[in-house]
Amino acid sequence: MAAEFGRLRKGAVNTTVAAVVVAALAASQAPGVTTDDAGRRVTTGTQPSPDTPATDSATGNSPYYTDLPPLNSPNPSPSAGNTPVATGDSEAGIPATVLDAYKKAETALREAKPGCNLPWQLLAAIGKVESGQARGGRVDASGNTINPILGPQLNGNGFASISDTDGGAYDGDSSYDRAVGPMQFIPSTWAWAGRDGNGDGQKNPNNVYDAALAAAHYLCRYGWDLSTQGDLDRAILSYNNSQDYLNLVLRWLEYYRKGTHEIPDGTGTLPSDRSDATVGASPTPSPTEPRTPATSGSPKPGGNGGSTSPTPKPPKPGTPTPTPTPTPTPTDTVHHLEDADTAKLTAMAGDAFTERIGTRAETKAGKGVAKVRVRFAIIGATDATFSNGEKYATTLTDSSGAAMAPMLRAGENTGEFVVRATVVGRLITGLDYTATVTERAADALARTSDTALTCTPGGEFADQVEVKATYKGAVADKVAATATLIKSADDPAENDKGPYFKDADGKTVRTLTGLTTDAKGLLKLPKLYSDDTEGTFLLRIATTGGATLTVELKVAKAAETSPEPEPTTPSESASPSA
Repeated sequence: MAAEFGRLRKGAVNTTVAAVVVAALAASQAPGVTTDDAGRRVTTGTQPSPDTPATDSATGNSPYYTDLPPLNSPNPSPSAGNTPVATGDSEAGIPATVLDAYKKAETALREAKPGCNLPWQLLAAIGKVESGQARGGRVDASGNTINPILGPQLNGNGFASISDTDGGAYDGDSSYDRAVGPMQFIPSTWAWAGRDGNGDGQKNPNNVYDAALAAAHYLCRYGWDLSTQGDLDRAILSYNNSQDYLNLVLRWLEYYRKGTHEIPDGTGTLPSDRSDATVGASPTPSPTEPRTPATSGSPKPGGNGGSTSPTPKPPKPGTPTPTPTPTPTPTDTVHHLEDADTAKLTAMAGDAFTERIGTRAETKAGKGVAKVRVRFAIIGATDATFSNGEKYATTLTDSSGAAMAPMLRAGENTGEFVVRATVVGRLITGLDYTATVTERAADALARTSDTALTCTPGGEFADQVEVKATYKGAVADKVAATATLIKSADDPAENDKGPYFKDADGKTVRTLTGLTTDAKGLLKLPKLYSDDTEGTFLLRIATTGGATLTVELKVAKAAETSPEPEPTTPSESASPSA
């Protein structure tokens, strides 16, 4: 039986403290950021906004643990032995395997996205709030949770309504999605954000190494720099779009930054309070007594009283409580996707595609649907990515129902691949776009020097041939080329006499393949030699894309010089005769 978030006791004292702290934190939020009536932060740009669907967050805005850090700062790591630790020390301690997963994820992000400046303590803060550090570190040596960690069914009953997107593959529920694993990813988000963090070839949301690495990459998308408060806030809100959630994660982040230590797996402190209290906290909640609102002058225990209101009559025994019908969202009205005039997608290896993919979300009647999340995924054996370096991107449709994918960038792998557009949170047929990556090419070649290339029979050329490749006037780097000593301008067959190159064994070679221009578009050929044949010879260089250049080589004996006449001593003039 999968372990699920069940109904947990609600600590009145802790809840009161939380309310006070959250209110204080809300008053000191980052500049330029406001909150809406639902307590969500509202800004512009790529961060969540009030109309952001739950499916665009990592967790689908699922419930989370609301326990606050202890008021005392964490003490230094306890010494070796069985010395018991105080409550604050226990809270500061993170199970060994879970802590290792966070630190390995931080290291991986330093290499993959160094500009993000992700601290592992942020992963620890989110892991604490989402699952209590994998339920106190109940994981095996590989990082797999002893039992799957599942959030409540997201069926619209107190939560977002997210219909099943994975056929129950991750969450075991074929009706609605649930948040899964120690970092609580919903299946539709894990499908593109999942990572293999422990190198076992699988992407398992219930593995703390995989989940931690996925969360790290998720928090570092959009080019965010988490060392700045604004981007840090945006990243956390993108995980769960709630002001209270942001404040709570920031509290735990600050707590872990002050100090933490490793504790044995399975010994972590289990959280007790949750954001959903009893609403939908269990897949089959037990019936509760009808609540009677407090009236003025008769405050509830621990409350401040409220305005006078009539006391509702309890329902008659056996009368079923009507289930509220969720209000349809824009996503619910989407019937299909249509291409939005996307041009042919072709780019040279290493270049950006000049055309972008446009998709339109429409109703059955063909009317565009605004404010719908469309996910674009790159599929196939390709190293192409979107401009943000990822293979997935999510875009909100505009007022006409159109969504534009980010710019595509070709990798080094040539051939075709597919970009698939799907509607987030809606099981309808996706729309595929075929993109083609061609080889790097050059359309012009030129020598970098105009020095004549000459050699004596049986000698070697003093200068090496160097050329520069360009494509439409720009540097053509990493372009494949060949160089062949040909018989004549009209006969491109390899010559069997005259100049030649040498291979690694010193043997004569008159055709070179596998040549590539460098980052500046330059190609410098090896040294040339010649046999005893005199004459004028031709070297032809050709590249992918059709650029060719024919270079003239001359082999001739050195010009003979006439010896200088020996200087003569002037003869004495004849003496006059006597």
